[in-house]
Amino acid sequence: MDLNQVTIEVSDYQQSVAFYSGLGLRLIVSQRDEYARFELPSGSSTFSLHVSDHPAPGRTVIYFEVDDLDRRYQELKGLGYLFDSEPVDQDWRWREAYLTDPDGHRLCLFHAGPDRRFPPWRL
Repeated sequence: MDLNQVTIEVSDYQQSVAFYSGLGLRLIVSQRDEYARFELPSGSSTFSLHVSDHPAPGRTVIYFEVDDLDRRYQELKGLGYLFDSEPVDQDWRWREAYLTDPDGHRLCLFHAGPDRRFPPWRL
């Protein structure tokens, strides 16, 4: 089994497409200003947006791994992205920075390297 795609609901199609494109996702499908699908810069998973009259961001956090978190954080801040936290080294050996998309979905940009799948405490 492989995780293929995650879809979130958004209220403003154009604003959300611009937000996620600016993060570095590449738009590959756009239908009637109500559905968009993106490829990520690496890997084969996709990420999509679907317009809803009542998007309901939950407590789920969407994680996007980047190779150089500090550089990407500075680039995005320079583009006007507002972060909830700057990059921080966590006890679980990941470096993370959090931000929120225009509809309130919580995102984490992080770098974990091999510890993402193979931490010292792996079963």
